[in-house]
Amino acid sequence: MGRHRVVIIGGGFGGLSAAQQLAGADVEITIIDRRNHHLFQPLLYQVATTALSPSEIAWPIRQLLRHRPEVRTLLGNVTGIDKAAQTVQLEDGAAIPYDSLIIATGAQHGYFGHDDWEPFAPGLKTLEDATAMRRQLLIAFEKAERETDAARRRALLTFVIIGAGPTGVELAGAIIELARVTLREDFRTIHPEEARVLLIEGGPRVLPNFRETLSAYALKALRKLGVEVSLGQPVTRVEAGAVTYGETTVAAGTVIWAAGVLASPAAGWLDVEADRAGRIKVEPDLTVPGSPNIFAVGDTVTVTGPNGKPVPGVGDAAKQGGRHAARVIMARLRGEAPPPFRYSHA
Repeated sequence: MGRHRVVIIGGGFGGLSAAQQLAGADVEITIIDRRNHHLFQPLLYQVATTALSPSEIAWPIRQLLRHRPEVRTLLGNVTGIDKAAQTVQLEDGAAIPYDSLIIATGAQHGYFGHDDWEPFAPGLKTLEDATAMRRQLLIAFEKAERETDAARRRALLTFVIIGAGPTGVELAGAIIELARVTLREDFRTIHPEEARVLLIEGGPRVLPNFRETLSAYALKALRKLGVEVSLGQPVTRVEAGAVTYGETTVAAGTVIWAAGVLASPAAGWLDVEADRAGRIKVEPDLTVPGSPNIFAVGDTVTVTGPNGKPVPGVGDAAKQGGRHAARVIMARLRGEAPPPFRYSHA
């Protein structure tokens, strides 16, 4: 028999951590990703706001694993999983066989049934999203510099972020800093420090998944920076150049979506149940129900932490999930019974 074949779908935090944990195991590893780079997503907002260049947060997957001869990386778009044949189906018709499969495909933008808003309120999930957002932000100031109509100039200098989770809060602070510090001396007709940054959150507080004390601190810090924060009024309409929340409509040249995500199509590939966000409810060892050789980690799944609450969709949780899946595979190869997954909050 050949070596145990482990296929990992996704080269993000969860997938890369699984591959690293498997070092030294008697396995062959194939990583499949739509892009050939590993992306440090928490810093995407800094690329979008010109603080970092794309090369500072993205590294070729092959380069990261160049000293691992048992690992190969495939550039490909997964379209399905044949559980009976134990193969991963790719868009080009290829079928990649596996003995164990780790799904670490992350999440995509979720518009809560309003997909028609996406063209007017793009999100921030990929390097392409970040560079497009950077271009949009800088062009807004350039257009405002040439605009003679006061109302249109105000709209161009109005930046709306929908959703006050970590991404929304970080973006709001970074955009206000871009306007009031980085670009302050660069224009002659406009005053970039007069830019309006509005953060809209439908819930009662910013950073709703964090401790209330941290939410209160973040709110105070944002307002001190000059960010306008609206709480408790969900957005009801997004269109070209305008956002409506509550009874208020704001003209804005730039609108950014940071309000929610959907899991990857993994549940559909596997024909298993998923929650409203498309996340698979996995077994305690992170295997997919009915498929003990298929693991799912990170934003692809919903799993309960030791405090009885869902494990948050953050990079550290994905890393821990990837490492646990790898440990389970190694334990099984040794004939041992591994413990269930237990998320450790840093």
